[in-house]
Amino acid sequence: MVSRAERGPLADWFWTIDRFFLAMFIFLMGVGFMLSFAASPAVAERIGLEPFHFVKRHAAFMIPSIAVMIGLSFLTPRQVRRTAILLLVISLAMMVLALFFGIEVKGSRRWVTLAGISVQPSEFMKPAFVVVCAWLFAEHARQPEIPGNLFAIILFGMVAALLVAQPDLGQTILTTAVWGGMFFMAGMPWIWIILLGAGGVGGLLGAYYVFPHVAGRIDKFMTGEGDTFQIDTAREAIIRGDWFGKGPGEGIVKRIIPDAHTDFIFSVAAEEFGIIFCIALVLLFTVLVLRGLSHAYKEKNDFNRFAVAGLVLQMGIQSIINIGVNLELLPAKGMTLPLISYGGSSMVAICVTAGFILALTRHRPEKRAQERSLFRVPHGLPAE
Repeated sequence: MVSRAERGPLADWFWTIDRFFLAMFIFLMGVGFMLSFAASPAVAERIGLEPFHFVKRHAAFMIPSIAVMIGLSFLTPRQVRRTAILLLVISLAMMVLALFFGIEVKGSRRWVTLAGISVQPSEFMKPAFVVVCAWLFAEHARQPEIPGNLFAIILFGMVAALLVAQPDLGQTILTTAVWGGMFFMAGMPWIWIILLGAGGVGGLLGAYYVFPHVAGRIDKFMTGEGDTFQIDTAREAIIRGDWFGKGPGEGIVKRIIPDAHTDFIFSVAAEEFGIIFCIALVLLFTVLVLRGLSHAYKEKNDFNRFAVAGLVLQMGIQSIINIGVNLELLPAKGMTLPLISYGGSSMVAICVTAGFILALTRHRPEKRAQERSLFRVPHGLPAE
């Protein structure tokens, strides 16, 4: 146990970190690892790999992911901002490279290969984009003559254009929703709300008419006609699970669900552990988001407030999209469940998000004491 009287980076970290957030992140990763035993063996066998191929890789990805999360949690807010700027520049450059030299998967170019490892740059772009935009919004709020909001709009346009070019409409919608929420918190004028809302509707209509796969998914969702195998099997798995599930390893429908270890791991959880378990999972994500927003509401520093709110919104909205697809409440869209689904890039990137949240929500009594000393009345002088 680390003593409160002990001084040093580790002791300061232990007593200033939000241990509830830390425990929540590690617990959700543990749940994801447990569910990989249920979801991934059938997928591995279906494509000719040994049964625990994805389980082993999931465990291998967890080690650097946790290390990244813990390492980033030591950063100060200024260091978080600088790290995010560097990460954003690298991610955007890699997204451009992916368009020309990336690996094409299902008609999209989202992946690049580095040292034999496939990386999805857009996953790392998301937390960095949130932090940089929070900084721009905060600077505009602090000094209105600084065109922070304008720079944030330009940056958003660049990111959205790259995502659409891949194409990755799901990430575009997620990024737009998070950015819009942060802009709203930063005091967006009503004219901007109207213009951005109209732009969002126009963008969705444009995607429907420009991208056939988007039109196909929306049509299947609205009419129920066409190839709905993924959604049908996911729904069947949830129904078969009932309230308390079939038990670990007893699921049957999971064996034929495409991407059961990534996009549809929520349905596998429902079949084997039941609807009660899934409700508890939803509540965990809800508590995580509400705690983050509560912290942001109490935060006095604009940058910390916008960044924490944006980061937890990103995790929450991504969870809503994944779970909504599994429950047939949203059109089919490949998006992982944060901290739970299998995936190297997504797991490490989500832990970058978690690390930023831990760093920005740390209690910093030495800073508060310094701020109080600035307003302390010197001895011998009359108080005003």
